[in-house]
Amino acid sequence: MPTAIAVTSADLVLPAPERHTPGAALLHPPEQLDLEAALAETGALLERHGHLVALVPPWLPRSTVQRLHTVRAILETDRIALIGIDLPPLGTALLVRQLRQLTVCDFSPGIIASAARLLSHYIYAGALLGSVAKLDRVRVPVGLGAHARSWSPSAQFAVMAHPKPHLAKLGGGAQGAHGPRSAVLPAGPEFATHLTFARGQLASDWVTAELAPAWQVQGVMENPLPAASPGWWGTQKIVEFAAGIPDLSVLYQLVASVRREECRWCGLELIGDRCGFCAAPLTAPPPPASTARSRP
Repeated sequence: MPTAIAVTSADLVLPAPERHTPGAALLHPPEQLDLEAALAETGALLERHGHLVALVPPWLPRSTVQRLHTVRAILETDRIALIGIDLPPLGTALLVRQLRQLTVCDFSPGIIASAARLLSHYIYAGALLGSVAKLDRVRVPVGLGAHARSWSPSAQFAVMAHPKPHLAKLGGGAQGAHGPRSAVLPAGPEFATHLTFARGQLASDWVTAELAPAWQVQGVMENPLPAASPGWWGTQKIVEFAAGIPDLSVLYQLVASVRREECRWCGLELIGDRCGFCAAPLTAPPPPASTARSRP
């Protein structure tokens, strides 16, 4: 069986673009499953799939993250990869789908785990917001003027969180058939993508009517809004979107083109500078200065 790709919430599982794309394994959070049952659940997945890869974004509840690490520690296994990825909820779901696609290829578990960080650089994640008053300034810089305009009932903001933070107020008096227009659209990807979007409590077709054509996406799909999205973006008035590479052959070529290495600690294959399973860096860190001076 292919390597299992795990999520901590069922709403992070997007529909597969191909029939043969495997589903995702659901690791239930502590409020839904006690520790003993979680150990049995994860053990069964390892027995069936051999290896397990789970994305751990910073917006997960602390109790959920602690549960993941606790289960891994108690099982005393190096076959569980917990990959830290800083993407918004819908962008995370899109990355999960791409990893699910890759599991049917001839990549080893180590390559699939370390491919998560590579593929995350090619995901464009953002949202149309009705307010940025509670948007975390660490994620996307918000000026005082934007905060003040957030109190306007008709205010709408185009916000990019990844790969480069961007915020622009839509409107300024120009109204289109589908809502406020803006001459300052977020910069889009320079490669072929599909766009996935999810509606919250914001009635607007801006994402499909203006953003998708401007980005020249090859397809658009609507999906239910992940439960974590309003908390991440700081408002219920939201239309979240994420664009990524949909074609498995392109994803395969992208990952296969990167030089493969062998982890010096656990021996698994990897791409990039760090093993996805044991987190060991590709190269050993330099010795402390005092140690280096004492060597003959």
